Amino acid sequence: MTPTPRRRTRATPSPATALQELGLPPDLSVELLQALHILTREGSLNQDSRRKLKQVLHLIRFIEPLIAEAARNDRAPVLVDHGAGKSYLGFMLADMVLRPLGRGRVIGVEFRAKLVEQSRALATRFGFDNMEFLALAVAESGQHDTVPDGVDIVTALHACDTATDDAIAFGLQKHAAAMVLVPCCQAEVAACLRASKALNLSRTPLSELWRHPLHTRELGSHLTNVLRCLYLESQGYQVTVTELIGWEHSMKNELIVARQTGQKKHSAAQRLQAILTEMGLEQALAHRFPLN
Repeated sequence: MTPTPRRRTRATPSPATALQELGLPPDLSVELLQALHILTREGSLNQDSRRKLKQVLHLIRFIEPLIAEAARNDRAPVLVDHGAGKSYLGFMLADMVLRPLGRGRVIGVEFRAKLVEQSRALATRFGFDNMEFLALAVAESGQHDTVPDGVDIVTALHACDTATDDAIAFGLQKHAAAMVLVPCCQAEVAACLRASKALNLSRTPLSELWRHPLHTRELGSHLTNVLRCLYLESQGYQVTVTELIGWEHSMKNELIVARQTGQKKHSAAQRLQAILTEMGLEQALAHRFPLN
């Protein structure tokens, strides 16, 4: 009787080898990625972690030159990450960018106290004494005692609904040199459009753009980001809008990068005001986009 051949078992690659095979930067801390549950104990990635990691790494490519610019003349740049969640972005910036730089500070703002405690424990475990985590809503962070008056970079990766607007308001208050924003779900403008739909249907044919509920949601999301960009330009920022990554990884994919120029665009303020008026949003959103 012919013996059954033994099946060869494939050796599990080491975490470092797995990172290399995935084309990830070799200076990433394997232990940190495992502690963040991005990598498994064996060093592999599930599909969800792969998407998250790809988004964060791509975002870091936009942020890294902004940090380098803020670090000129031996300055220690301060970055505030709003809606930090589990602080994937903050930890990887600290590990990949600030650690080699040898200076700089990351402040993570997250309203869920449990996540903040977890991030604090990880920072202590891995020796990131240049990281701080605040259990606050984004709207409250501008008044917190430990947040400096001057902030170099503001980030908000998938901060929900109006939290992105609160991050913009924070950046303006702190005179941030740059803001890097990836908006998430956006309900406020869609709700305003929905509330005034009957009036606008009789007033303007443009209301056909949001007559159907699906169009209301989609237009509300798009319009929100258009207004945000105009508002940033009106406040002295140069704005670039692009895709963060392929749409197959995330539907919330719009990346807004704003860099301070100090030159406020009067035309942007005029267009912002005109759009608010035309869309029947002037009263509802006056507090969100103050032009005084």
